[in-house]
Amino acid sequence: MAGLAVAPAAHSQTATRRRSPARQLPLVVLDPGHGGTDPGAIGAEGTQEKRITLPLALELKRRLEHGGRCRVAMTRTRDVFVPLARRVQLARDREAALLLSIHADASPPGHAALRGASVYTMSETATDAVAAAIARRENRADQAGGLRLPSVSPEVQRILLSLMRQETRAGSERLARLTVNALDGQVILLNQPLRRAQFVVLKAPDVPAALVECGFLSNRQDEALLRRADHRAKLAASLAEAVHGFIGARSVA
Repeated sequence: MAGLAVAPAAHSQTATRRRSPARQLPLVVLDPGHGGTDPGAIGAEGTQEKRITLPLALELKRRLEHGGRCRVAMTRTRDVFVPLARRVQLARDREAALLLSIHADASPPGHAALRGASVYTMSETATDAVAAAIARRENRADQAGGLRLPSVSPEVQRILLSLMRQETRAGSERLARLTVNALDGQVILLNQPLRRAQFVVLKAPDVPAALVECGFLSNRQDEALLRRADHRAKLAASLAEAVHGFIGARSVA
């Protein structure tokens, strides 16, 4: 009987040891753009951005979890509207290692020929007029992009934000470079694919973040590709490679 009494405890300790590493894994937050009442960009053939980004994010989640190097959370797992500020706050509240926002865009007027994937990091100054226009359109989904900051004096708050943002900005740039490098040669890239703009969803001062525009739905060739599961799988494989590269560099540091 004594042996029977000890067995559950031993099993429990073994289970705890097995579960502990998973809790230590870095958390990756995937953010499928738009949803619910906000379809996002609409393609030449009527394809809605929200119906491209969600299956792509779910495929990326599957690949990352299969890799076993990180935990994954998503800002939405179904067709619902999620305010931009809530997407940011989810990553901050859970102390995410990174936030990867996934989109498919429509070109601004006068740029109908644009096609290809690109990767954005946060900047008050946009790379060019196209980047600025894209950011304005994405940000219109939600105007409440404020951050929840500690209750400290304005001077201390300024110093804390400066230190956090400096480190976060470096991480975001590294994540973006890894993402462009992983996509290069696998999918068509926009000219000057590493870009910057003032996206609300990239504004967390303490979570490295990048926004991937997987192509232009306003371009019939890009739209046709993004509708294909095999093309989205290729995108997901490249994005998983970038995330794993970022996590690996982070753990070494």
